[in-house]
Amino acid sequence: MKDILLVGIGGFIGSVARYKLGGLVLHVAAQQRFPYSTFAVNVFGCLVMGLLAGAAARYEVFGPGTRLLLFTGVLGGFTTFSAFGLEATQLLRRGEFGVAALYAGSSVVLGIAAVWVGMRVVGLLPR
Repeated sequence: MKDILLVGIGGFIGSVARYKLGGLVLHVAAQQRFPYSTFAVNVFGCLVMGLLAGAAARYEVFGPGTRLLLFTGVLGGFTTFSAFGLEATQLLRRGEFGVAALYAGSSVVLGIAAVWVGMRVVGLLPR
């Protein structure tokens, strides 16, 4: 039951953070065809995931409960590749193949790169 509560609390925090950051980006880029809001959230979430995963591996700072809270809960609630899939599909259905390809490709490549950068940044820090 404790694990479920940790994931639920983390998911609440991550979902609210995603909503607020996504809304901010959407407000700035409301007239754009490219779904900047989810894109920004996913890439930022991947960077945070890389930083936390790098810290967990290098410093062994997170116990099982903290990992559940942060990785499954907060980041699981924050990064929303389900929204990514829906938006990419909507672009394809509207016939915007170039925008869909740019969105999907750059989300995957920059997300992976952000995790790598986060892990490398932690790797540069002293033990």
